[in-house]
Amino acid sequence: MTVTTALADSVLRASVWLSQATPSPSAPPPFTGDEDSITPTWVGFAFTFAIAAITLFLIVDMVRRVRRVRYRAEIREKLEEEAAGEQPPVS
Repeated sequence: MTVTTALADSVLRASVWLSQATPSPSAPPPFTGDEDSITPTWVGFAFTFAIAAITLFLIVDMVRRVRRVRYRAEIREKLEEEAAGEQPPVS
């Protein structure tokens, strides 16, 4: 038996084993309650509010950090121009 034949035989056996081991899905039981009474309640509101607050905080923090990096780069550029003996442009 060659290596490729042995490999093909192993793959075939594994696929047959996996197809037999997979259970068939069954339908969920029918809902017996009132479909109009399903609401997210206060837990859904709290979760949505928390996600919105966290997102807002992250956006404000990111804008602050980007602004700080940009200001530092401007100051570094001005210092390098002064060290090189060039006159900074008057603004």
